[in-house]
Amino acid sequence: MNVKSYPETKKTDVIDDYFGTKVPDPYRWLENDTAADTKAWVAAENEVTHDYLAQIPFRDAMKARLETLWNYEKISAPSKEGDYTYYSKNDGLQNQSVIYREKEAGKSEVFLDPNKFSADGTTSLAGINFSKDGSLVAYQISEGGSDWRKVIVWKAADKSVVGDTLVDVKFSGLAWKGNEGFYYSSYDKPKEGSALSGLTQFHKLYFHKLGTPQHADKLVFGGESTPRRYIGAYLTEDERYLVISAANTTSGNELYIQDLRQPDSKIVQIVGNFDKEHSVIDNVGDTLFIYTNLNAPNYKVVTVNSNDPKPANWKDLIPETENVLTIGTGGGKLFANYLKDATSLVKQFDRQGKEERVIELPGIGTASGFGAKQDEKELYYSFTSYIYPSTIFKYTIASGKSESYKKPNVQFNPDDYESKQVFYTSKDGTKIPMIITHKKGIVLDGNNPTMLYGYGGFNISLTPSFSVSTVLLLEQGGVYAVPNLRGGGEYGEKWHLAGTKLHKQNVFDDFIAAAEYLIKENYTSKEKLAISGGSNGGLLVGATMTQRPELFKVAFPAVGVLDMLRYHKFTAGAGWAYDYGTADDNKEMFDYLHHYSPYHALKENVEYPATMVSTADHDDRVVPAHSFKFAARLQAYQRGENPVLIRIETKAGHGAGKPTAMLIQEQADKWAFMFQNMGIPYQE
Repeated sequence: MNVKSYPETKKTDVIDDYFGTKVPDPYRWLENDTAADTKAWVAAENEVTHDYLAQIPFRDAMKARLETLWNYEKISAPSKEGDYTYYSKNDGLQNQSVIYREKEAGKSEVFLDPNKFSADGTTSLAGINFSKDGSLVAYQISEGGSDWRKVIVWKAADKSVVGDTLVDVKFSGLAWKGNEGFYYSSYDKPKEGSALSGLTQFHKLYFHKLGTPQHADKLVFGGESTPRRYIGAYLTEDERYLVISAANTTSGNELYIQDLRQPDSKIVQIVGNFDKEHSVIDNVGDTLFIYTNLNAPNYKVVTVNSNDPKPANWKDLIPETENVLTIGTGGGKLFANYLKDATSLVKQFDRQGKEERVIELPGIGTASGFGAKQDEKELYYSFTSYIYPSTIFKYTIASGKSESYKKPNVQFNPDDYESKQVFYTSKDGTKIPMIITHKKGIVLDGNNPTMLYGYGGFNISLTPSFSVSTVLLLEQGGVYAVPNLRGGGEYGEKWHLAGTKLHKQNVFDDFIAAAEYLIKENYTSKEKLAISGGSNGGLLVGATMTQRPELFKVAFPAVGVLDMLRYHKFTAGAGWAYDYGTADDNKEMFDYLHHYSPYHALKENVEYPATMVSTADHDDRVVPAHSFKFAARLQAYQRGENPVLIRIETKAGHGAGKPTAMLIQEQADKWAFMFQNMGIPYQE
C-alpha cells in the first residue's frame, strides 16, 4: 500500500555558520507555528496520513479490540484530606478520570469531574493540592495539553470558588501555607514568538494570598536577583519550613530553606551549587532529613540540624548501597525503594536509620507510592510489571502486612505470558539489561512482530509497567522488548553520565545492540522489527534509524528532539543542555551534535524504515517544529516504497492529559501502521 503523494514542502535558503561549518536549514519556516503556511502544511500532511491509515483493512478491528481492553474500572489509591477520603476513578472509557470523595465508607460523591472542563476531553486536570486541614483545594487545568496552566481555588465543603483564577502558571507545584495562601512557580509569558514555542528562561517563585489579585502576588525567590530556569517549592509536613529547589538544567540543584515560624525570616542556603541533587524529605523539629547523591552516586539519606545545615555537617542515616535509592516517608517511618536491575526492592527503616524489614512484594516488577502522612497507620502502594496489571495494595505499617486493595479487571491472563530479563553486550562491551515479554510457547523462528522501546536519558529509569495497548501486540504472538540504556538512572549517576554530551552515542549503540540481540536470538528479523520512543526517546529512534536504516522495518519517533543544533532555542529546551550540550558550546560539541542530530543525519536516496512521526500542535515542551522539519526532509530523501507519515494531533501537547478516546485512536493507528508495513495480518 503506497502513499498517494506527499504535500509539496517549500524550501528556503537559510544557512547557519557554526565554527566555520555552513549548515543549511531549508525547512526553518516550519518553526513558525502560528504562520498560515505552517498551518496549511499541517493540514495537508494530516490529510495524507489519515488517508493512508484509513486504507488499512484491520485498523478498525484493532481500535475495537483496544476499546474492549481499555474498558475496565481504574481507581487510584485513596488519600484523607480533612473530613473526607478522596480518590480518582475512571469507569473505563471516560476521557478523564473523575475525583470522588466519601465521608463515610460506601457513600461516594463526585467532587471534581474534568470531563466537564471541555466537550472533547482535551482540557485536563493537571494537579490538585489540599490545604493541611483539607478545607481548601487548589487545582490546575491544562488546555489542549499545554504546559501553561490555570489555577482555581475552592472551599472543599461546598466547592465554592475562592478569589480569581490564576493564569500563566508553568512547571509548578502548589504548596499551601495554612489557609492563608500557597506558593507556586511560573515564567513571564514570552514576548517573542508564540506562547507555545517562545523561550521560557527564568522561573519565579510567588506566594499567592487568597482573596488578592494575582498581580499583587509576592515574589519569594528568582527573578533578576537569582535567575534560575527551574524553581520548585514545598513545605515540610509540620509547615515549619519552606523548602526551595533551584536549578538551571534537568540535573543538579541548589537547596534552600526558610523557617516560616518567624515572619520575614531569611532564606537559608543549604547547597549553593548545581553539581548534585538534593531534597528535604522530612523533619523532626530542628532535624532535617535530606535525600542526596552528594558523594553517593546511588543516593543516600542524611540528617542535619537546620541551624547550620551545610553539607559538612551532614550525617549518614541510610548510607549508599550498590542499588539506586528513592525514598518515601509515612507513619513515622522511611521507605527505601531500591532499583535492583531495574526492578523494585523496598525496605522499611525507622527514623534512627534502623532497618525494620524488607517489604514482601507480589513478584518482580515496579512498586511505587510508599508515602503517607506522619500520623497514618497504613499506606497504599501500587505494583505492576509487563504482565501484571497495576494493582493497589494496602500496607499496614506496624505489621508489614500487604493486602490487595483494588485489583483491575483487565481482559488479560498473566499466566499465558512470560517476561524475562536478559543481559546483552553493547558495542563497547558494556552489559545492558533488557526485559523481553511475549506469549508462552512462541516459536523463536525470527518471524515474530517485535516492538523495541527505549528512552535512555535524563537519569530516568524504565521499570516494568503494564500497558493495555501492548496486550494487543502480545496476544497476536508479538514480542515487546525494553532495554535499560545508558543515559537513564537504572544504575545511578555513572550510568546517566555515560549517556550524556560527548557520550550520547553510547545510548544509540546500546539500542542498536538490543536490536541485533533480538535478531541473533531469533525473536525477530529486520523485516519484523519496529522501534519506538517519545521525547528524548524520539531522539533515540531518530538517531538509530538514520545510523542503521537497514536494521529496522518500522520506526515511531514520537514528540522527539530531532534538531540538535536548535533545540535549546525553544521553550525550556536550554534546560536540557546538561544531557546534550549545545551547538554553541564549542566546535567539538557542535561537530558531535551535528553528526548524530536526526534532522541533519538524513541522507538523500537512502531507504529508511516505514516511519510514522508523531507530534501535537500544543506541544510546548518539545516544539512540533522538530517533527515537522524531520518529516519534511525524510519525505524528500526517502528511497523505495516505505511510507513516511507525520501524525499531528490537534488540541494535544507533549502527552499528559490526553483524553482516552485520543489515546486509543493513537495506539490503534500505531499498531495498524506497524502490522501493515510488516505484511502481518491481524487475527481477530
